[in-house]
Amino acid sequence: MDFDHALFRADLDALPWASYGHAYGSAEDVPGCLRALAGDDDAAAEEAQSELYGSILHQGSVYEASAKAVPFLARIAAADIRTADVLLLIGGIAEGGEDPSTEAVDGPPAEAGNESPAEAGDGLPAEAEDGSPAEAVDGPPAEAGDEVPARGSGGAGESDEVACRRAAVAQLPLLLGALDHQERAVRQAAVWAAGWTGAAGVDTAAPALRDRAAVETDPLVRAELLSSLAQLDPKGAARAVTEAIGPDGSPPELRIAALLASADIGLPWTPAHHEAALALLPLDRLVADRFDQVRNEPLHHLTVTLLLRDAGPDREAVYALLDGALRHPDPEARTEAVWAALTACELSRGAPARLVGALTAAAEADGGGAGASSGSGGDGAATATATATATATATATATAGSGPASGRAASGDVSGALSALGRLGPYGEPAADLLASRAAGAGDTADRALEALVAVDPVRAAPLLARDLENRPRAFATACGGPTGVLPTLPYDPELLAAARRRLALAEPGPVTTVPRLAALLLSWGPDAGPAVPELLAALPAYARLLPKVLAAVCAPEQRAEVAQALGSLVRTAPADDRFEAARALHRLTGDHGPLLSLLAERLAAGAGGGDGALRESATAAAALGPAAEPLVPALRAALNTPGADRNNPQMDADIAIAVALHRVTGDAAEAVPVLAGVLGDGHGLWRRWTFVRAAEAAAGLGPAGRPLVPVLTALLTDPEQVPSAVLALRAVAPDALDTDRSAGLLLDAAEAGAAPAEAVDGLVALGVDTLSYEHRARLTALGERDPRVVRFGLSGTIEAADERLRARIRTAVADRIRTAVADRIRTAEVSPG
Repeated sequence: MDFDHALFRADLDALPWASYGHAYGSAEDVPGCLRALAGDDDAAAEEAQSELYGSILHQGSVYEASAKAVPFLARIAAADIRTADVLLLIGGIAEGGEDPSTEAVDGPPAEAGNESPAEAGDGLPAEAEDGSPAEAVDGPPAEAGDEVPARGSGGAGESDEVACRRAAVAQLPLLLGALDHQERAVRQAAVWAAGWTGAAGVDTAAPALRDRAAVETDPLVRAELLSSLAQLDPKGAARAVTEAIGPDGSPPELRIAALLASADIGLPWTPAHHEAALALLPLDRLVADRFDQVRNEPLHHLTVTLLLRDAGPDREAVYALLDGALRHPDPEARTEAVWAALTACELSRGAPARLVGALTAAAEADGGGAGASSGSGGDGAATATATATATATATATATAGSGPASGRAASGDVSGALSALGRLGPYGEPAADLLASRAAGAGDTADRALEALVAVDPVRAAPLLARDLENRPRAFATACGGPTGVLPTLPYDPELLAAARRRLALAEPGPVTTVPRLAALLLSWGPDAGPAVPELLAALPAYARLLPKVLAAVCAPEQRAEVAQALGSLVRTAPADDRFEAARALHRLTGDHGPLLSLLAERLAAGAGGGDGALRESATAAAALGPAAEPLVPALRAALNTPGADRNNPQMDADIAIAVALHRVTGDAAEAVPVLAGVLGDGHGLWRRWTFVRAAEAAAGLGPAGRPLVPVLTALLTDPEQVPSAVLALRAVAPDALDTDRSAGLLLDAAEAGAAPAEAVDGLVALGVDTLSYEHRARLTALGERDPRVVRFGLSGTIEAADERLRARIRTAVADRIRTAVADRIRTAEVSPG
């Protein structure tokens, strides 16, 4: 089709793009990108496409300019210019959109446009008699006028998301007209885009897609058609989805699409689904050329989707599927299964115990062990031969590329199963012998095995790590708390202490992690690490900020004089920034607060009115001194930000710490209350969660003197993430004003939603489990006994352990309440007559 570039440019220039918005503000750059996308310069067009994905479709989010761009994108695609790429961009905008309300879908569009009454009836542009788009392709875009509504590109009050979905639906004649395009990529892109037109487009799109499915022969397009139909019309597509799972002769691309759709639309997972999934493994390659980025890891998607149904049969189906996949002879399939199994363990409390056997078998198969001949499914499927495993492993190793996967392959951990066993924690105990055997070897395989053993059986791991500490970097990092320091450290072991002392003596100054990790390990051991004091003192000058607190924590009584002398020397001679930690450690060790007071006065004066970490740290140290820090009161007051000033979060955090210090030093809450009220009452800034939590905790520390804060604390109860700290603060400052039953319900709501669950349970325990209603006790008990994890967010590798700790906390609280109730009944029976 001829493309009138001059008219295209004129229509672009007719719109006030600078007044529209996208991810980076004004959309004034969008017309240039659209012109380049429609131009003859391929390099410029590719760059323009990238720019548009970053601005009008930023990480899946859409904006006012997104909807305004859709008609122009449609004109480019209709002219057969980069058609597939442009259709995908239109589909992405539709995906980021939302359906209009039911009334809007059933009635006229809620926007003022140039369409006739007939066109307004179905929300689509006019069509020619043959169903093709009307001549609007080279005319003005069929969209709303140049007005800028209150929010979005549609009618007054309509969101950008709804406007974008409407804009895509308006291009359905174009999308559906491309279903018989000669190029497979264009047909596939058109199908994918049409699948995202939602409830507003289903009546038009679904019949056309079904008609195309009846004649389409390309497996990828057939898969895309089935997925889009399932997405648009789940009930109507159910039969086609079930049939497509089909016999082994059906295209594998279509079968995996059917399996995914079956899970998505809620169909029961049957033995036929299980057998088909195992027969198709590995699965990732079957969707590699699909446009769906949500389901591009099929086994992982199936695992998540079925587990989130939270039903026993579906959990068992996941366990059986992963068991079979982990025992598969193809290492590529096992690699997919390990990733899915790790996610299952993050979602399901029952997964670690159920999958440890299969993960062990996968680790053995990676290393050529007995696991290579384990069963390939949890339902009695035929076993795979060792020869098949060896062949598959050799093929995978020969074709492996660079990156983590090839690194695992070179280490003998082809699928990642060896490392994954460490994520099971104590549930990995059945694999301890395998891990210990591998850890006794050499090289990276031994290091990965020992890293896992540290988490599975730390007592057994400690001496193995001590024997070769220098050559076990992974295991060493995990033993010291992990890369971020949030994992448990290894328990004290005399052999490991000796190895740590040798390593500390050899460590050279510099920005390396060896000494910080050793410091974390020794600090966790406390006085047991006392023999390391000579090595710590030798390293002190090079690590003046890191080691003082370690020395104060580990030194024995007979070592205190020597350590105090070294710390005192550091306070007198070290650079200013290095003296602070030494002064704090000296105070902890000897009670001498003179050097610390002097340094705090300097730091408070230097940071006054700011929000850097040093100011907050100094105020916290002053608070710890209590009344002894009375000389610092003027400096603390001077360091506060101006009341009513526009403060950022770090400045607020500093003011909270200063308020706490003033209260603890003077014993008077009069100055702290207005500071905390100012923070808690400022809800306009971004990312306030942790600042508000700190302010609420500070309010709780005021006790009854914080009663004036009740209104701002009560206001926090509308935010589930703030509920735990707000309830505890209200309980501390005004217990008589706290509705215990309502508070317990809010805390349970927060925990069940995964919003600060540990803090919510702490709040429930603080209220008293025995004070809870029967319903609330039942909900608390269910949190400890249910299969879905309560802790849902956190760093990779920490969720499972955090949830297990929370589960133990809940069970202990419930058990204590039961024991108390039983004891009360016994006492009542003993004093009752007769």
